[in-house]
Amino acid sequence: MRADVQNLFIGIHMLYIAHERKLTISDMQTQLEQFGYRIGEREVKQELERLTQDNYLTFHGEEYSLTGRGIEEFRSIQPKLELLCQEVLKPIKTAGATG
Repeated sequence: MRADVQNLFIGIHMLYIAHERKLTISDMQTQLEQFGYRIGEREVKQELERLTQDNYLTFHGEEYSLTGRGIEEFRSIQPKLELLCQEVLKPIKTAGATG
Protein backbone atom coordinates (compact mmCIF):
# COMPACT_ATOMS: atom_id res chain seq x y z
CA MET A 1 0.00 0.00 0.00
CA ARG A 2 1.31 3.44 -0.83
CA ALA A 3 2.49 5.41 2.19
CA ASP A 4 0.09 8.33 1.59
CA VAL A 5 -2.91 5.99 1.40
CA GLN A 6 -1.78 4.10 4.49
CA ASN A 7 -1.41 7.40 6.37
CA LEU A 8 -5.00 8.35 5.50
CA PHE A 9 -6.26 5.00 6.77
CA ILE A 10 -4.16 5.31 9.91
CA GLY A 11 -5.53 8.79 10.60
CA ILE A 12 -9.10 7.54 10.23
CA HIS A 13 -8.38 4.56 12.48
CA MET A 14 -6.87 6.89 15.08
CA LEU A 15 -9.96 9.08 15.07
CA TYR A 16 -12.14 5.99 15.39
CA ILE A 17 -10.15 4.58 18.31
CA ALA A 18 -10.01 7.98 20.02
CA HIS A 19 -13.80 8.11 19.60
CA GLU A 20 -14.02 4.82 21.52
CA ARG A 21 -11.47 5.59 24.26
CA LYS A 22 -8.40 7.59 25.21
CA LEU A 23 -5.21 6.25 23.72
CA THR A 24 -1.45 6.28 24.21
CA ILE A 25 1.30 5.93 21.63
CA SER A 26 2.06 2.32 22.58
CA ASP A 27 -1.64 1.35 22.71
CA MET A 28 -2.15 2.98 19.33
CA GLN A 29 0.81 1.18 17.78
CA THR A 30 -0.44 -2.17 19.09
CA GLN A 31 -3.94 -1.51 17.79
CA LEU A 32 -2.70 -0.45 14.35
CA GLU A 33 -0.52 -3.56 14.13
CA GLN A 34 -3.62 -5.65 14.88
CA PHE A 35 -5.28 -3.90 11.91
CA GLY A 36 -2.35 -5.09 9.76
CA TYR A 37 -0.33 -1.90 9.50
CA ARG A 38 3.44 -2.00 9.74
CA ILE A 39 4.21 1.18 11.62
CA GLY A 40 6.84 2.24 14.09
CA GLU A 41 6.41 4.23 17.26
CA ARG A 42 7.93 7.30 15.59
CA GLU A 43 5.31 7.26 12.82
CA VAL A 44 2.50 6.76 15.32
CA LYS A 45 3.73 9.72 17.33
CA GLN A 46 4.00 11.89 14.21
CA GLU A 47 0.45 11.10 13.15
CA LEU A 48 -0.91 11.73 16.66
CA GLU A 49 0.94 15.06 16.71
CA ARG A 50 -0.49 15.97 13.30
CA LEU A 51 -4.02 15.18 14.49
CA THR A 52 -3.35 17.22 17.63
CA GLN A 53 -2.08 20.19 15.57
CA ASP A 54 -5.24 19.97 13.46
CA ASN A 55 -7.19 20.13 16.76
CA TYR A 56 -8.78 16.70 16.23
CA LEU A 57 -7.07 15.26 19.31
CA THR A 58 -5.94 16.75 22.58
CA PHE A 59 -3.02 15.56 24.68
CA HIS A 60 -3.24 15.02 28.46
CA GLY A 61 -0.12 13.59 30.09
CA GLU A 62 0.43 10.40 28.08
CA GLU A 63 -3.08 10.09 26.66
CA TYR A 64 -4.76 11.49 23.58
CA SER A 65 -8.50 12.07 23.37
CA LEU A 66 -10.89 13.25 20.69
CA THR A 67 -11.88 16.92 20.62
CA GLY A 68 -15.20 18.36 19.47
CA ARG A 69 -13.59 19.20 16.13
CA GLY A 70 -12.29 15.62 15.94
CA ILE A 71 -15.80 14.29 16.48
CA GLU A 72 -17.09 16.56 13.69
CA GLU A 73 -14.31 15.39 11.36
CA PHE A 74 -14.97 11.74 12.19
CA ARG A 75 -18.70 12.21 11.55
CA SER A 76 -17.99 13.89 8.21
CA ILE A 77 -15.70 11.00 7.18
CA GLN A 78 -18.21 8.25 7.98
CA PRO A 79 -20.73 8.79 5.12
CA LYS A 80 -17.95 9.28 2.58
CA LEU A 81 -16.23 6.14 3.81
CA GLU A 82 -19.49 4.22 3.64
CA LEU A 83 -20.04 5.30 0.03
CA LEU A 84 -16.44 4.49 -0.85
CA CYS A 85 -16.79 1.00 0.64
CA GLN A 86 -20.01 0.38 -1.29
CA GLU A 87 -18.20 1.24 -4.49
CA VAL A 88 -14.74 -0.26 -4.07
CA LEU A 89 -15.73 -3.47 -2.34
CA LYS A 90 -17.58 -4.71 -5.40
CA PRO A 91 -15.86 -7.61 -7.16
CA ILE A 92 -13.03 -6.49 -9.43
CA LYS A 93 -13.66 -7.13 -13.10
CA THR A 94 -10.95 -8.90 -15.02
CA ALA A 95 -9.27 -7.29 -18.01
CA GLY A 96 -11.41 -7.50 -21.10
CA ALA A 97 -14.66 -8.06 -19.16
CA THR A 98 -17.65 -6.03 -20.24
CA GLY A 99 -20.48 -4.77 -18.30
